[in-house]
Amino acid sequence: MDWMSWFSFLDAHDYTIAREVILRGVAAIYFLAFLSTFRQFPALLGERGLLPAKRFIERTSGKDILTLFRWRLTPYSDRLLRILCVIGMALALAVVAGLPQLGPGWLTIPVFLVMWLFYLSIVNVGQRFYGFGWETMLLEAGFIVGFLGTNAVAPPLLILLYLRWLMFRLEFGAGMIKMRGDSAWRNLTAMHFHHQTQPMPNPVSRWAHQKPEWWHKSETLGSHIIQLGMPWLLFFPQPIASFAAGAIILSQLILVITGNYAWLNWLTIILAFSGVSDSFLRWLVGGPWPGWGWEVFAMAAADATVVPISPLWWHVITAAVFLLLVSLSWPALHNLFWAKKQRMNASFNRLHLANAYGAFGSMTKERREFVIEGTLALEPRDEDWRAYEFPGKPGDVMRTPRQFAPYHLRLDWLMWFAALGAYREKWFARFLDRLLRAEPSILRLLRVDPFDGEPPALIRVRVFEYRYATRAERRETGAYWVRTQVGTLVKPQGVKPSSR
Repeated sequence: MDWMSWFSFLDAHDYTIAREVILRGVAAIYFLAFLSTFRQFPALLGERGLLPAKRFIERTSGKDILTLFRWRLTPYSDRLLRILCVIGMALALAVVAGLPQLGPGWLTIPVFLVMWLFYLSIVNVGQRFYGFGWETMLLEAGFIVGFLGTNAVAPPLLILLYLRWLMFRLEFGAGMIKMRGDSAWRNLTAMHFHHQTQPMPNPVSRWAHQKPEWWHKSETLGSHIIQLGMPWLLFFPQPIASFAAGAIILSQLILVITGNYAWLNWLTIILAFSGVSDSFLRWLVGGPWPGWGWEVFAMAAADATVVPISPLWWHVITAAVFLLLVSLSWPALHNLFWAKKQRMNASFNRLHLANAYGAFGSMTKERREFVIEGTLALEPRDEDWRAYEFPGKPGDVMRTPRQFAPYHLRLDWLMWFAALGAYREKWFARFLDRLLRAEPSILRLLRVDPFDGEPPALIRVRVFEYRYATRAERRETGAYWVRTQVGTLVKPQGVKPSSR
């Protein structure tokens, strides 16, 4: 018996469709991530940004923050940032088109590692604007999925198992943070509030919010079943693993329909395919029952003439990467089961691998929004004030929310956090300063600049409580939202010395 026969059990021939979905899907998300960075990073974190990345690099060390922008040959500039984004988008499109998959078995590895390294360099200097769980999730996925290989080798079992471990941390971690956090999750009332108070509603959110109480309790219970139960079944024999992955995918599609969570839901759907076998997919479209047991992973369960047996060097590489990632997973494992206080969306190493995930450990029950207004008058009347509008954040009560996900509107998201207390952070005061100065790069991030590029004389920030209009209110007024002013955060002020 030769070496290839000894290691053939590490070939997962029944996952060729899953491999293509994961490779192309993760690449598509990388394209969107680089695109949003290209458009938003210079205004938010660039040379004249709200939190300049260059200054952040200067006051941190390479021991703590790993980024290409620290090297002398690649110091940060907006031009270099855009070059990295263009290269990243080109590589991502190549994978979506399937070009690297036509090459030797290892070719997807450098392609994804370059995208991962470029985006790691961006996230590590992105500060508050890149402090989201789906950023580290994309980094971890980008590092690992290249080791799924091309069509020249069989999908590696160990890499698929690690992707399921990533899914376990994501889903089970989200379920545990809910159960350990807000009592609204334990008494099944969380979804009474979620659709109305989520960071960025979409056109369906109001419809979902207006469902009856039993519907919302069913939503909450279903969330617990999916997040606390299905991740364990991903490690069961087929077709159980495929059914579990399918349940996760279905739950994520519901979140896609009712909210705007950047690429979080779509990336979860893509990675959940690590548990879906080709045999199961064939059964879904009318083929035979997929069989039962662990053997669907093995070469004997598939036509080896279609997918080649992987060479020994490929098994060595994928096994080494698997062991590396498993060795980095202890902090995340401890965080899930034994930590006194579970951390949410945390990284335990500079590479952003083997992270902790989670969402909505506490449920916001009231929706507060900041409405930023300006005026050209030095002694304004009430009618002189005009509001700045954001693409995704609620503002104009007559406007129906739009669908933006999987694209990520970072400033809009930070405005939601600002209403929860983040207005005390430096970026918010600098943002208001840029509006007073009519900074073009910042104005381009808005949906409506009421002064068409002209600097306002004064600016103010009022605080409102928002709720969805009832069916009767919407029929009567046409309004999507009803709002009530609860205070003023920033009284009318003009240009001050720059706080940059």
